[in-house]
Amino acid sequence: MAYKLESPTLLSTHTQSTPIFIASHKNCNMARRNITSHLLLAALAFIIIISTTTKAEQPGATQFIRTSCSTTRYPQLCITSLSAYASTIKTSPLQLAHAALSVSLNGARSTSTMVSKLSARGHMRPREAVAMRDCIESVADSVDELRQALGEMGHLRGHDIGLKIDDIQTWVSAALTDEDTCVQGFTGKGTNGKVKENVRGQIVKVAQLTCNALALINGLASLRSSSP
Repeated sequence: MAYKLESPTLLSTHTQSTPIFIASHKNCNMARRNITSHLLLAALAFIIIISTTTKAEQPGATQFIRTSCSTTRYPQLCITSLSAYASTIKTSPLQLAHAALSVSLNGARSTSTMVSKLSARGHMRPREAVAMRDCIESVADSVDELRQALGEMGHLRGHDIGLKIDDIQTWVSAALTDEDTCVQGFTGKGTNGKVKENVRGQIVKVAQLTCNALALINGLASLRSSSP
């Protein structure tokens, strides 16, 4: 009789434990879903905050570029050439001048390559050949001077910042003079219209970029001299 009494008890205990296990499993799944939902909401909130912050910073940087470029000789070219660097420039006069100088150097390098290729083709008038050789030399000097200026721009710290800015201004001014020398070589008669148009069009744009960079560097120097 004892055996018969034990069997229903064991069966009853087993039958009751199963719903408890199922309920616990459901609670675990529900908890996991809640955690996942919270994580997704947190991630979404983070993305919204970052996006809002970026959008808020970008107009300020763009406006800073526009205001700064208004002091240059070619403001529209200044704005279009530097707007892509707004996230780096932000509202830093130093980063602005650095970006302008970098754009000018890239343009000078591209022009140097283009002029060298045109010269290698040959079939030019004597006047054109002389102008092209002079231009190649002038643009190469410009590239070297802008490279030195950009290198010095990355070391504007310490007690001799003023002297370093003076050196940068000197190099950029020299680069602008060299670019103008190339342009002047293709003025007047004796040069082919197409060659003149290609070279002058490219070098004039580089000279304008360099002129803008010099203006922004001068502005940086003015800020430096006016600071206590």
